[in-house]
Amino acid sequence: MNQESRIRLERVGKSFSAPAGAERGTAVLADVSLELASGEFVCLLGPSGCGKSTILNLIAGFERADSGEILLDGRAIRGPGPERGMVFQQPTLFPWLSVRDNITFGPRLAGQAPARYLPESERYLRLMGLQDFASHMPWQLSGGMRQRVALARAWLPNPEILLMDEPFGALDAQTRLAMQELLNEVWQTTKTTVLFVTHDVDEALFLADRILLMSARPARIRQELVVPFARPRDPEEMVTDSAYGKIKRDILHGVREEAAKALVPEPA
Repeated sequence: MNQESRIRLERVGKSFSAPAGAERGTAVLADVSLELASGEFVCLLGPSGCGKSTILNLIAGFERADSGEILLDGRAIRGPGPERGMVFQQPTLFPWLSVRDNITFGPRLAGQAPARYLPESERYLRLMGLQDFASHMPWQLSGGMRQRVALARAWLPNPEILLMDEPFGALDAQTRLAMQELLNEVWQTTKTTVLFVTHDVDEALFLADRILLMSARPARIRQELVVPFARPRDPEEMVTDSAYGKIKRDILHGVREEAAKALVPEPA
């Protein structure tokens, strides 16, 4: 990688404790190594339950690895930090707060002066197309609009790294495509370093600079693919490119192989 690495995982392993009545725990990650360069957009793909969300939680500092190292700018991550933001599949908005108050919740909780965060919050309201809904409550919004509020809230503190856990997975196909295009536009404005978990191959090809395909549990990085399409990208033009079909087939082949392995019962 030519650019300087911001995030590095070196031979990371993670297991979860055995549930009551079980003899052993579950090995989720084994010998996972990956890097994120500054300003890079990387997508994680892999079968359900392979540990994609666990990687995000480890980088966020919500969980600790059992082995290996997780580094931010060469220093070990010991817990959450303001330079890392997280966006979940569900918007998790506060239902009693307006759109504007949801977006500004973090700075207000930190005791920042309104003059410091309000201008930037207005900028994100405009970027997300929410300027006419700032006083609305979450229950008055569509699912896609609620997720736009969650994105604005995550971006307002200007995190250097944004961790995104299938943020569009619960949306209908049309809204999902619109959100992908919106995310792509905002990311090209901010150049935040993004690690994005998805099950959708088309989504990964549209958004990512690189795609990391994970194996079945206990997961490793099975394959790394550099997305060859220049930015800005048009999803309608991309699908007509002969290279698009070949790359998608290669990724789907790997995903299907790993998904098949995940369905095989573990030995007793």
